[in-house]
Amino acid sequence: MADITQLLQSLITGVGVGLIYGLVGIGFCVIYNASGIVNFAQGVFVMLGGMICHALLTRLGLPLVLAAVLAVPIVAGIGMLIETLVVRPMWNRGATMFAIILATLATQIMIERITILTLGDQPRSFPEFTPGGPLKLGDIAVGYQLFWILGCGALMVGLLWLFFTRTRTGRALRACSQNREAAALLGIPVGRMLLVSFALSAALGAVAGILVTPTQVTAFNIGTPFGVNGFIAAIIGGFGSAAGALAGGVLLGVLQAAAIVLFGAGFKNVAALSTLLVVLLLFPSGIFAGFKGFKRA
Repeated sequence: MADITQLLQSLITGVGVGLIYGLVGIGFCVIYNASGIVNFAQGVFVMLGGMICHALLTRLGLPLVLAAVLAVPIVAGIGMLIETLVVRPMWNRGATMFAIILATLATQIMIERITILTLGDQPRSFPEFTPGGPLKLGDIAVGYQLFWILGCGALMVGLLWLFFTRTRTGRALRACSQNREAAALLGIPVGRMLLVSFALSAALGAVAGILVTPTQVTAFNIGTPFGVNGFIAAIIGGFGSAAGALAGGVLLGVLQAAAIVLFGAGFKNVAALSTLLVVLLLFPSGIFAGFKGFKRA
């Protein structure tokens, strides 16, 4: 019974972490749909969200809610700088996608080093949004932060749906995802859509980082694991599908949690990479790609 309780406890935690993976995966999808670029600096936005929120909270003494709200547009602005200073010049010169992808990876490494110099190299954390707890469900303990992750994850998906279906900019991004050349011929500024996609992707990463930091820690080097797992979540869901990426993230988080309980913490990454291999072999378009509601926007 104790083993079952431990497994259920771990699976609940896995759902929360998986939702974070899903938000990171959606960030990958937003940029990929607009440009075909896989932004391997996506994980660094998660790190920046938590680190900048902590800096605003401790160095400026801002309330937690205000620090969290301000951190999101700051990270979005950093995403726009990456697009303007790194991606756009290479895009305009007709660089290959492979070269641009490598440039985003180099950008992540550079930002990590800047973070060490400005914010330090020690792990950081801050209190949960709702103090107290956890909520007891029999032998299972559920932290209040999990409900914030669930609620904010649902809110992000809902806002994205409204953005892509009810706004002109969102429809333009969807047009770019279908056919960038045709969208350009119709007068849609594809370059501007690329800038918007980087800002939106960075904001999603920042939200993910702020939500997950109270349950773990943040540090200059957490971007890589979150980026890799978010990338795997996007592949599981069918790369380009926001809903699929979120579902893929939850599935990945649950599988990792089960692997930790059943085989040990060392099998967390084994579970992630094994899942990626199985999906690529058996479902090259993604597990959820063929389901209604999970198709690419």
